[in-house]
Amino acid sequence: MSSVADRLDIADLVARYAHYVDRRDWLALAELFTADAELLQPDPPRSLEPARSLVGRDAILVAMHALDDIPVTQHAVLGTVIDFGGPDTATGWVTGQANHVTSDADKHRNLVWYLHYQDEYRHTPNGWRIARRAVHIDWIETRPVRLHRGTATD
Repeated sequence: MSSVADRLDIADLVARYAHYVDRRDWLALAELFTADAELLQPDPPRSLEPARSLVGRDAILVAMHALDDIPVTQHAVLGTVIDFGGPDTATGWVTGQANHVTSDADKHRNLVWYLHYQDEYRHTPNGWRIARRAVHIDWIETRPVRLHRGTATD
């Protein structure tokens, strides 16, 4: 059985993941995962489905640091479906969009991933945490960007 508070806590967990990634707050991001969490990532363009497994907070954070080379990201949570399996477990299907803005000389572009996460959550003494997250890219597109945070405005 789940409560409205549990649903709100998990929705907040999902939103904080996007926020912490975009702000590069790696320590806060690590706390969103259980100590033994698994993150399954795709390897685009070779694979849009999960292709590599990272286990444990340290391994997950090493992989997330790949974003340090991208000046601006913006992750949008478009929808979340949560199903409870018991008092301390739940699964989630989260649809989203991940924007990755890069620059070469005067050319700026946004590599957009339309994706969904298949999540498993576990309730811990510190609240709901991500126990497993599988990232699936549904499609990728590239868009031109006129200006982005960190570029000159004059």
